[in-house]
Amino acid sequence: MPRPLSKALRRAALYFAVLVIVSPALLFFLWMLSLSLKPEVDNISYPPVLIPTTLAWSNYAQVFAENSFGRYFINSLIVTGSATLIGLVIGAPAAYGIARAKATKLSVVVMIARMTPGLSYLIPLFLMFRWLGLMGTLWPQIITHLVITLPIVIWVLISYFEALPIELEEAGRIDGANRWQVFRHVVLPLTRPGITVALLLSFIFSWNNFVFGIVLAGRTTRTLPVAVYNSLTFEQVSWGPLSAAALVVVIPVLVLTVVAQKQIVAGLTSGAVKGG
Repeated sequence: MPRPLSKALRRAALYFAVLVIVSPALLFFLWMLSLSLKPEVDNISYPPVLIPTTLAWSNYAQVFAENSFGRYFINSLIVTGSATLIGLVIGAPAAYGIARAKATKLSVVVMIARMTPGLSYLIPLFLMFRWLGLMGTLWPQIITHLVITLPIVIWVLISYFEALPIELEEAGRIDGANRWQVFRHVVLPLTRPGITVALLLSFIFSWNNFVFGIVLAGRTTRTLPVAVYNSLTFEQVSWGPLSAAALVVVIPVLVLTVVAQKQIVAGLTSGAVKGG
């Protein structure tokens, strides 16, 4: 009898700890949702109106009508999608080579690019892209976002490649496949959970990036985080449309995370177990 009780107490303590950890983020999200659904008179009233009495969907309509958020949404999809796919195409073979060569020091060097503050090399990149005539396009942001996506792909996939039995690859070589065919038809299918995790994490971090866009984006090439920042004005802050704009940025990543949470957890857990 004491053992089931102890197990129940541990589970209750775990749920309580998780609730304490996520409650600030959940509170801020609900607060932002409330602001986006209230008329502006309720947002600036005192005492504050916490629960909307009438739903002001016009805040969302105003965001897309006045701030070209449709274009910025497409820009974010192009930049994030391209950087994620290019990072996978380059990062997967790189991670495989590092894992098979057991060059762990090289993986640390790759991660330095992710650890270095983006502002430290944004000015040289800005000058380089202007010299190449790429400013005013989405290419500067796609290329710089590889600093985010490429290290994530490499670090996530290294543990999967290291845990993959070398005998499977040797069997493919015996059957007549070259190294590239073994990598494509044997290694990649077996590391699909890791690839899924790498894609999702790369997409999330790239989608939320603000620093690169604020320096390299033009008026027509802004991404959503930069568009939300530029919607602020010195004269007056409209909290309803501003919160609606922030939710437009958050909701795609939130939906993607909720839909793919099982794949994320399974992939990370599998990589941790295999890597151990």
